[in-house]
Amino acid sequence: MDKNLIQRTISGLIYVFVIAICTTPFGEYLFGNIIPDLKQQYLFYGLITFFLVVGLYECIKIMKFDNSIYKWLVFPIAAIIYYRFSKRFFYHGFFFDVNFSEILSFALIPIAVITLFKYSRELYFENGKLIFTVIYLALPFGFALGLPKFSTLHPDKPFTLEVFMLFVLIWGSDTFAYLTGKFFGKHKMAPKISPKKTWEGFAGGVILTLILGFFVEKYFPELRGNWMIVGLLTSIFAPLGDLVESQLKRSFAVKDSGNIIPGHGGILDRLDSFIICAPVIYLYFILEKLF
Repeated sequence: MDKNLIQRTISGLIYVFVIAICTTPFGEYLFGNIIPDLKQQYLFYGLITFFLVVGLYECIKIMKFDNSIYKWLVFPIAAIIYYRFSKRFFYHGFFFDVNFSEILSFALIPIAVITLFKYSRELYFENGKLIFTVIYLALPFGFALGLPKFSTLHPDKPFTLEVFMLFVLIWGSDTFAYLTGKFFGKHKMAPKISPKKTWEGFAGGVILTLILGFFVEKYFPELRGNWMIVGLLTSIFAPLGDLVESQLKRSFAVKDSGNIIPGHGGILDRLDSFIICAPVIYLYFILEKLF
């Protein structure tokens, strides 16, 4: 058997296992006897924080920051923004009082994406790299903290599975799109950015992720929102997330964001879809609650 395939399989299973224990009550159950005071939200918070820190490091490498003040400002500025979200969500659970700063935060993400695709030369300047990195990573991971239901102030509220199920939909969307594209793909979606993506694969991903969302909605009624809608949003924005990261690497002539996951690349390579989907799903949850 191909050694690379074995390596990819083992590292992939470990990756899925880590996400499972950090985004479901299984983690608290597994380690509860060893660490009695451990709560599931601690594992979740640790996982998202780890993703942010490694993602920032990989983005700095991809964008080839000079050894200037902008490079050293990335982590402090990202930490301040992320702390605002972490304090808000970690202690009080999900919030619906959308304020101006949060609306601005949502608006900055598409602006950063448009800049990457249409005005990528702006990202060759050190200040442009700094702004893009912080928006691209600190904001989405910050919003990700608000997806599950939990509250440190109210321990009786159980930790729910919104983040884990979002990962399941993303994995399903990627798999369905790949298989459909492999067998039926003829029309390239973005040949210069991601030559293997096809419109047929995209359509297959949408249809089958909707079906997957139907089963999530049916068997997990306690989750926030309608998961057929979540499935539709995921199937649309997950490929966009992949294209964003592919364009970022292409703009700076980089193949992989890193090698922290053997055979799979870096954190950004694995979480490109999640980075775009997390704020979109959070926004949907807010709108669903308000209207």
